[in-house]
Amino acid sequence: MHPTERPWRRSSYSMGNGGNCVEVADHAHPVNAHTVDAQTVNAPAIDVRDSKAPDGPVLRIPGEQWQAFVAGLKELTRP
Repeated sequence: MHPTERPWRRSSYSMGNGGNCVEVADHAHPVNAHTVDAQTVNAPAIDVRDSKAPDGPVLRIPGEQWQAFVAGLKELTRP
């Protein structure tokens, strides 16, 4: 499937004003459950792209590394 045909999601923190946003999409078939932006998704990897360049390059991050990344961000933003 071409990257622009998949369901991409933006962060709930994105302002939606055309600024610097990234989008994420599940890659391949469901394997491991994890949470992205308070919604549960099942994917062995997450693809990340620049929302302003949907036909541009895609960065593929293995699910376990994505989980660690999201957990680290949550830790940094705790009051």
